[in-house]
Amino acid sequence: MKLSDYVIDFLVQQNIKHIFEMTGGGITHLLDSTYSRDDIDCVSIHHEQAGAFAAEAYARINGKLGVAMATSGPGALNLLTGIGSCYFDSVPCLFITGQVNTYEYKYDKKVRQIGFQETDIVSVVKPLTKFAKLVIGPEKIRYYLEKAVYIAQTGRPGPVLLDLPMDLQRAEIDPIQQESFFESEEYQQLVQEETYDEFQLDEIIDLMKHSKRPLILVGGGVRTANATKELLELVRMTNFPVVSSLMGIDSFNHEFQEYIGMIGSYGNRYSNLALANSDLILILGSRLDTRQTGTRPDTFGRAAKKIHIDIDALELNEKVKVDIAIRASLKSFLQKLNEELTENWSITNISGWYSTLNLYKTTYPTAIYQEESINPNWFMERLSEYMESEDIISLDVGQHQMWASQSLKLKDGQRLLNSGGMGAMGFALPAAIGAYMAKKQGHAIVIAGDGGIQVNIQELDTIVYNELPIKVIIMNNQSLGMVRQFQDLYFEKRRQSTVISKPNFPEIAKAYGLKTFVINNVESVDKVLEKVFLEEGPVLVDVSIDSDVIVNPKLVVNKPIEDMSPHLDRDELKNLMLIDMVEEMDIPK
Repeated sequence: MKLSDYVIDFLVQQNIKHIFEMTGGGITHLLDSTYSRDDIDCVSIHHEQAGAFAAEAYARINGKLGVAMATSGPGALNLLTGIGSCYFDSVPCLFITGQVNTYEYKYDKKVRQIGFQETDIVSVVKPLTKFAKLVIGPEKIRYYLEKAVYIAQTGRPGPVLLDLPMDLQRAEIDPIQQESFFESEEYQQLVQEETYDEFQLDEIIDLMKHSKRPLILVGGGVRTANATKELLELVRMTNFPVVSSLMGIDSFNHEFQEYIGMIGSYGNRYSNLALANSDLILILGSRLDTRQTGTRPDTFGRAAKKIHIDIDALELNEKVKVDIAIRASLKSFLQKLNEELTENWSITNISGWYSTLNLYKTTYPTAIYQEESINPNWFMERLSEYMESEDIISLDVGQHQMWASQSLKLKDGQRLLNSGGMGAMGFALPAAIGAYMAKKQGHAIVIAGDGGIQVNIQELDTIVYNELPIKVIIMNNQSLGMVRQFQDLYFEKRRQSTVISKPNFPEIAKAYGLKTFVINNVESVDKVLEKVFLEEGPVLVDVSIDSDVIVNPKLVVNKPIEDMSPHLDRDELKNLMLIDMVEEMDIPK
């Protein structure tokens, strides 16, 4: 059989139903092998970066694997931002790139290029992948396909890339003669290396029993490990309150009383106060990067015993020193912990702790209604009322991302996709395409800024062509607001390059064939949203907000997590703290 047919057969066996691609000469054999099939579809996008983001979201929703393809040279290079996003946020994706014929490739020759669009994508992408390989011999295609997917999905997941020359794609092979990776010594060696810590739960359970102010910090690893049910079981047994990182925000139902919001540099003030005053923190699948801890990680949860569980040993005791660090699969760890607690747990009285947490929440709400203009956090709360249980929300990167993460109230079954480690503008629209293709239930909702939406705005055509029920909501403050806010704080309001042009988004969307709406005052919010969510097809909503609006609260440099801007009066903050305050440090100019 033709090798390109074999590749597509393999993808179907992995339960891949959609390949995200932008056609090019280097992948025409692979694309042609999908043409007459009814068990897999190509989703043709208009920029390879968008295809990579779509594949990432596809994998995050199906929990297994996403696939994107691109031609050689510029096509392969355009995948890089999306590949890096998968790497930093631990998403298993297979990227397949076309390459020039093997007899046109330069290999170790010192010349810059021999074949047209020849680019050594494997060398370029290695720092951003778990595995990357230029496949030369057709007899090894099964081996490297199996190896790539195994590595992508094993341990801490991540992206892999196979570079397939055109003469390899069109080669004839005998599938029966193909060597299996799973029968190799290399596979056995990798299995032996993938070991986890032996752990005893007695000490952990003892700390849990004696804690008066416990807290569970949920990171993106809970979703990655498919451990949301185990997390819910743990919370139901212990009654422990839950906070989340940006990437863990959709791991727990926000309607439950135990959910105390998102922590971090742009977290809720009440959430950060909860973490700062806790005496025990169970950290589940979080890297504890500076977006969570602030620039003073030594003050993070300083009065608490900290238990950190992560599948990646390199993340343990790296940024925050903890009392117990365990490398383990979160799902397996939580299953074992829950089993032990079922036999060895009685509810502890932490009602006083919940009284304190509820005081924080009621005293420092993030969303505030105002008549004169649309408060973005209030808008996100209103938007939550219209979203249904199967909806998927994808956020772009900027101020709107933080307003949404602070104030959306996620229901059971809803998903929220953030670009975390890469933090790439242009993520949300293609991510919504991939996410909807993976689930095909409910609606996909894009929340983007007027800057970020323009990075991959061409994919409006993709959602119209494929008749996808995607609702695009643009929070339009006519600027690149996150950097503008940074400039106002640290650069004396010198707004270089952040106050941008003012395109007419409704007219652009109409040209693509979307139905459009405009929200430009408080009175129109509910009236328009009600109409928007009655629409079955793709919709764009342009929401006008003040050009000077900022994200509040925000943690500035050299402040502990509980001391967010706008800063509370020192006596007020002291009265809120159940532990000693830390020494003040200057805010750099």
